[in-house]
Amino acid sequence: MDKHDSISRRRFISRSAIGAAAVGIGGTNARAASREGAARKPLRMYVGHQHDHSETTLRALAAFGVKHICSGKIGRKLDDGWSVDALVRLRKHVETFGISLDCVPLPLSSGYITASEHPEIMLAKDPERDRTLEAFCEMIRNCGRAGIPMVKYNLTFIGVVRTERVIGRGGASLSAFDFAKSKQEPPLTEAGRITDEIYWDRIGYFLKKIVPVAEEAKVKIACHPQDPGMPPETGWRGVNTVLGTPDGLRRFVETQASPYHGLNFCQGTVSEMLEKPGEQIFDVIRDFGRRGKIFNVHFRNIRGGFLNFVETLPDDGDVDMPRALRAYRDVGYEGMIMPDHVPQIVGDPQGQKAFAFCHGYIQALLQVLQAEA
Repeated sequence: MDKHDSISRRRFISRSAIGAAAVGIGGTNARAASREGAARKPLRMYVGHQHDHSETTLRALAAFGVKHICSGKIGRKLDDGWSVDALVRLRKHVETFGISLDCVPLPLSSGYITASEHPEIMLAKDPERDRTLEAFCEMIRNCGRAGIPMVKYNLTFIGVVRTERVIGRGGASLSAFDFAKSKQEPPLTEAGRITDEIYWDRIGYFLKKIVPVAEEAKVKIACHPQDPGMPPETGWRGVNTVLGTPDGLRRFVETQASPYHGLNFCQGTVSEMLEKPGEQIFDVIRDFGRRGKIFNVHFRNIRGGFLNFVETLPDDGDVDMPRALRAYRDVGYEGMIMPDHVPQIVGDPQGQKAFAFCHGYIQALLQVLQAEA
C-alpha cells in the first residue's frame, strides 16, 4: 500500500464513523454519548451468540466473524454431559470453528415452575434440593477443570410471561406484554403464595451453596433477571417477582459478595422494568457495570416500558442502542454482546435471518466504536 492509499484509507474510516453517527449508527443522542465517553476506553467487548452449538450454526457464526458463544443446553443430570471429559470435548468442538466457548447454561432455565428442569430448588423440596445443588456444584467445578469460565441460570417461578403477539415493521410478529390485558388464572402457581421474604430466602439458600464453589473453581455464575418485571405490590399469580426491578437486582448481587457472582444482564428485560427505558437504561447499565456485575449482555430492544411493551429488532425500539453500547464500553465491560428474542418474520420460521440481522447490526456498531478508539 503506498502513502496515498494509506491516507485515503484513514480518511475513509474517519468519514465513515462520522457519517454513521450522522445517519443514526452513532445514535440519536450523539452529544450525550460523547460526553459519557469523553475519556474513551479500549473496546473489550465482542459479539456473541447463545442457544445453539450445532455444526451448522457454528459454521454460520464463523462466517459472520462471531468468535464467542454460550452453548445450548447440555443435560439435566450430572452424568448427562457434565463430566470433565464431556465438557472438554464440547469446548474443543466449538474451538475447531475458531470460536471460544465462554459460557454454558446450568439446567435451571427460564421455564414456568412445573416446566423447570429442577423445580425442587425454588420449591425448597428437601432432600432433593440439596442433592441437586451438590450436583450443580460439581458441574461448576467441572467447568473450571474443563476451561469454561462461566455458567448462566435463572431463579424464577413464573417463567417468561407474555400476552398476545402484535404486528410490527414489515408485518413481523412481535412478542408483547400488556398487564392490563393479562389473565392471572389460576390466581396462584403451584408454588403457592411467594412473598418477598420467601423468595429471598430461596435465593439466599441457593447462593450460599453455589457462590463459594464458583469462587473455588474460578467460574462466574450469571443469573438472568425476571422477565418481565411485575407490580411489586401484587406480583404475578401470587409470586412477588423480586428479581424484576433494578433495586431487586442490586440486592441480589450484594446478597453474597463475590467477583464470581453477577448477572446475565438482559438489556431487554431490564428495559421492561423501567417506565422510560429510552431515558433510564443507560444509568442502570453504568450502575451494574461499575459494580463489575455484568457478566453477559443480551442486547435486545423494546418499544414501550413497564407493564406494556413489545419486543423489536435492535434498530426499531425506544432505546438508543449505540448509546447503550457506549455505556458498556465506558464502564469497562468485557464480554459478549448477544442477540436475543427476535421477531417472527415470514419465511424465517426458526429466526435464523432475524438473528443474522442482529449479529450484523452488533458487528457494525462495534466497528464504529473501534474506529472511535
